[in-house]
Amino acid sequence: MSQTTPFAASEPATTRIGRRFAELRRAGELGLVAYLTAGDPSLAASREIVLAAAQAGADVVELGVPFSDPIADGPVIQRASERALRAGTTLSDVLELVADLRRASQVPLVLFSYFNPILQMGLENFARRAAEAGADGVLVTDLTPEEAGEYRRILRGAGLDTIFLAAPTTPEERIERIAQASSGFLYLISRTGVTGQRDRLPEDLGALVERARRATALPLAVGFGIARPEHVRALVGQVDAAVVGSALVAEAARAASSADAAQAVAALILSLKSAGGRSAHP
Repeated sequence: MSQTTPFAASEPATTRIGRRFAELRRAGELGLVAYLTAGDPSLAASREIVLAAAQAGADVVELGVPFSDPIADGPVIQRASERALRAGTTLSDVLELVADLRRASQVPLVLFSYFNPILQMGLENFARRAAEAGADGVLVTDLTPEEAGEYRRILRGAGLDTIFLAAPTTPEERIERIAQASSGFLYLISRTGVTGQRDRLPEDLGALVERARRATALPLAVGFGIARPEHVRALVGQVDAAVVGSALVAEAARAASSADAAQAVAALILSLKSAGGRSAHP
């Protein structure tokens, strides 16, 4: 992957997400976006795990809204979603969790969802409740920018960042459209397929990063397959953040208690943040 100096975002850093990326840029530090499935194994456990992740150095936390047909996710996150659904977790519960977390932490929070639960709640109701709870952004995995006009208008009106995905197969002109629909950061999928841990980063990732850099001044975050400190080190100087999901969810799932899960997730985040330039938030 060729060396590329991360763009400075042209948008003012007015949201928590924007401010966090601005801080990371000034520090010359790679950000860490941590994905965790809300309600796995319980909402109380999720609260403990998320707060531990933030304390350990997660710069942004993506809260996965459990869904019955998570087509973009691999087996680790699929099973986490199933456990959360069996525990009765709903989108309303996740929004209440956001409000609870916001009272304890200022870590930027992104709701990571499929469109169906949001549509069922109603776009305006969802946007109002998410903003009131203290969410900062939303990423809907199965909503394309071409179909997201009303969604973007309503969420932006509520002060929520709208984050979209670009893949290695996305043509440059479409990356531009995706970037125009995005705020906060642009999420680059490192490889085609579903989420999950991999041994190494794909060799053609640099080409995707270069195309995205030409298309936008937004911060770039790379996810899907990022699991180890060496993966994070390989991204330093290339993009603005690494997204880690399945590895963290797996650590939590292996733990015998919520306290053990929080400790295991925090330990992995500490090692990943150290690889990216810093060990933890002050």
